[in-house]
Amino acid sequence: MEPITRKSELSFLNDMVPHTQPQSGRSVLRPAGSDEMHDLLCVGFGPASLAIGIALNDAMDPALNTLKNPDFKPKVCFLEKQSQFAWHSGMLVPGSRMQISFMKDLATLREPRSSFTFLNYLHHKKRLVHFTNLGTFLPARMEFEDYMRWCAMRFEKVVNYGEEVIEVIPGPTNARGVVEFFTVVSRNTGTGELSSRNSRKVVIALGGKAKMPPGFPQDPRILHSSKYCTQLPQLLNDDLAPYNIAVVGSGQSAAEIYHDLHRRYPNSRTTLILRDTALRPSDDSPFVNEIFNPERIDKFYGLSAEERQKRIATDRATNYGVVRLELIEAIYNDMYMQRVENPDETQWQQRILAETKVARIEHHNASKRMRIHVKSVNNQSEHKEVLDVDALMVATGYQRDAHEDLLQSVRGLRPVGATGWNPGRDYRVSLDAAKVSDQAGIWLQGCNEKTHGLSDSLLSVLAVRGGEIVSSVFADQLAGAPLVQDTRVRAML
Repeated sequence: MEPITRKSELSFLNDMVPHTQPQSGRSVLRPAGSDEMHDLLCVGFGPASLAIGIALNDAMDPALNTLKNPDFKPKVCFLEKQSQFAWHSGMLVPGSRMQISFMKDLATLREPRSSFTFLNYLHHKKRLVHFTNLGTFLPARMEFEDYMRWCAMRFEKVVNYGEEVIEVIPGPTNARGVVEFFTVVSRNTGTGELSSRNSRKVVIALGGKAKMPPGFPQDPRILHSSKYCTQLPQLLNDDLAPYNIAVVGSGQSAAEIYHDLHRRYPNSRTTLILRDTALRPSDDSPFVNEIFNPERIDKFYGLSAEERQKRIATDRATNYGVVRLELIEAIYNDMYMQRVENPDETQWQQRILAETKVARIEHHNASKRMRIHVKSVNNQSEHKEVLDVDALMVATGYQRDAHEDLLQSVRGLRPVGATGWNPGRDYRVSLDAAKVSDQAGIWLQGCNEKTHGLSDSLLSVLAVRGGEIVSSVFADQLAGAPLVQDTRVRAML
């Protein structure tokens, strides 16, 4: 394909980039002191909360929208445990690419004119034409993380890094016995000092917690995949050493780590342990991929709980325990070349043990290797093997239930008979209107797969979802805000 060099084509690309705001600069969001009443407080400042900040910033941009109230200047705060913005820093594997189009960034699908689009980022970095010449919709994962960090830098005035939220508490009741705000308690990760902030609206967007298989011992040499790029190089600090390394898992992260280990440690012996019969390709074909379209959330939310469960099981191969086909082919090619050189698989540097599981781990002292006993998942008497390894990488996914601990003190405000947190279509959890003011509320992000579908924990819908939540939180101030479902429960009269 001929590279884009003609002046008219360059002008066309530049015209696609929004100029409604400075290409770089501060957000228009207003910071508030810790002793002030906040209009919105977001717990966590990863991609989900960042998308909310961007959507709110765009909603207040007079070049994009007209506010019902021109004096609308909400007091907003984001609390983030990490010391700076980071997105899966432990899995920024060299050469890894995004699995979604760059147009599913934090703004484009909601508002293509936003100054927070990936295209505007490229324009600001003076790489727009160069990226176009790549001929791909899939940027490097490292570049997309840099794009999100570029967006996050514009919100520094309203983000408090190094603050780990430990509890959300209902504020005192008014004369009618109704809660009008919530108190968010956080701990400074550096000093241990506790802080409290009051907010009428609270969004919980904590992301996932690393999930380890039950029975695995606590050992610094057993690392979750989320720590691959950050902690494994510290543990195994000699790039040329003949390490033995095992990987557990059958999804994209496990395959990426397994494939990268030989590049990182060329003299190592690596073993991939998976319960399935083989690495399976993800289904990202066009029709199937439409399950990640933002409008599909409406349809999924309207299904019964039983039908939702069936849909998630049917579409599981789009996201769980699957690997992009090109990576599978690269791994297979490596295996084949080993077979050409030596037909004895036990002598290969890179091995895959399919239909196996870790039976037990003997973790010796630090001067010795760990001993991993693996066995067949089907027949207890066959395929037993012992691996002595210097490190074990565990790629078994994430748990998304951190909100349960944070909201312990809010449980008493749920509707009578409620046994869980029931989010409405607008992600606002059901609270008893006889106990909570309609000006106060809690929204959940990234933990609603059962009610909102497989896209809930992914990047695909963040731009649109951020706008939906902003519309739900600030419906009274935003012109043209779409109607949102009121999830509060009215007391019976």
